[in-house]
Amino acid sequence: MSPTELKEFLDSKVIQYNNFNFIESDPISIPHKFSLKEDIEIAGFLAATISWGNRKSIIKNANSMMDHLGNSPYDFILNHSESHLEPLDNFVHRTFNGLDFKSFIKSLKHIYTNHGGLEAIFSRPTTNGSLQQHISEFKTVFFQIEHLSRTEKHVSDPLKGSAAKRINMFLRWMIRKDNAGVDFGIWKNISPSLLSCPLDVHSGNVARKLGLLSRKQNDAKAVRELDLSLRVLDKKDPVKYDFALFGLGVFEKF
Repeated sequence: MSPTELKEFLDSKVIQYNNFNFIESDPISIPHKFSLKEDIEIAGFLAATISWGNRKSIIKNANSMMDHLGNSPYDFILNHSESHLEPLDNFVHRTFNGLDFKSFIKSLKHIYTNHGGLEAIFSRPTTNGSLQQHISEFKTVFFQIEHLSRTEKHVSDPLKGSAAKRINMFLRWMIRKDNAGVDFGIWKNISPSLLSCPLDVHSGNVARKLGLLSRKQNDAKAVRELDLSLRVLDKKDPVKYDFALFGLGVFEKF
């Protein structure tokens, strides 16, 4: 199809999938349980962190995470004691276990206590039109405190070749504001034009079939290539097409 036809096709798929009905079956349903900004971003970050594998299991285990935090994640992060962390030992989602969960809680406390919170780390000016450098720097800050080396694998680094799908998805949730009540847009100081598509098997395969992506691996280089293609379609809101690519791949087996 022509570039115009492709844009019209994908725009129609964005409308089809970027709507309130999308929330229930997606991990974004977890932060939608909250109204306090800090609760939303912490719940979103934790839910995004375990967003790989079966979607029902992701949502079930992300809800379990919130239960462990008393369904007040920000208050728990700031005010927990060592004894409050002991029940977290029982948590597991695939390779993310209770030890990782406890390490994440301590790192999040460090970030909110010493670095102004999650938003502040990603809000620095960027000179290259992307937030991928910020993601790498976030990982450095996240693991400044004492931690288990095994936990580092649960925060991706685009500068080491990762597509960083889960953090890019989390950033979409926080930064992109839509009119459908799906993405939150609570981080007002970062432009949605800087976002990168959360690239996974589904979105990657669809992007290749549509000629938006030629690189075979789903890695940082593929993210940059897809960024360029999507920004041609909409330079102000390129990651709205994540809904189209994901919907076509997951729901339509395109």
